[in-house]
Amino acid sequence: MTIARLTNNGRLIKQFIKYIWDKYFTVQFADALREAFDTHGTKRTYAKGEFIIREGELERSVYRIDSGLVRVFLVTEFEEQTIRFGYKGSIINSLSSFLTGKPSEFYIDGLRKTTVASISQERFATLVHTDADTLKSYTHMLESLITQQIEREIDLLTASPGERLKRVLKRSPNLFQEVPLKYIASYLRMTPETLSRIRNS
Repeated sequence: MTIARLTNNGRLIKQFIKYIWDKYFTVQFADALREAFDTHGTKRTYAKGEFIIREGELERSVYRIDSGLVRVFLVTEFEEQTIRFGYKGSIINSLSSFLTGKPSEFYIDGLRKTTVASISQERFATLVHTDADTLKSYTHMLESLITQQIEREIDLLTASPGERLKRVLKRSPNLFQEVPLKYIASYLRMTPETLSRIRNS
């Protein structure tokens, strides 16, 4: 890989991180959340394939990905189904378990060596309820996540495989540089062979 390409990829990653924070958080809440992770976060590095959380465990933390790449997935009777990916700068956890206190239905594992900072559920709750603005920002974040999930489900039910690929690449242009093809295929609900054929057509 050339220096120019490395530099360009670095810029794209920084732009993507800024997009995530600007999209979901007010400036005040983003600053408070960064401070919470930087000041009180517990750092841990996970090896490729190591689990951050498994199905059946209770989610009691919120994670910021400082380096690496993770996958959120569930296991059905027949296969693993990838739900989403988390990149550097992403805030991620098993959200349904975190909100309901019920065992997680999902696994989160590292697709490569990954370092995260985590803050506890109690500290996060204290942060969210600091004032009306932070609570509003948190609500907006949840609304955005729900809207994204609904749009994804509509895509899976109505869009053709080729259209699904176009839409995900519009959201994440560097997806194939970051994520192995078989996991992208799982995310798009198609076989790796179908995905390869669409890419080459």
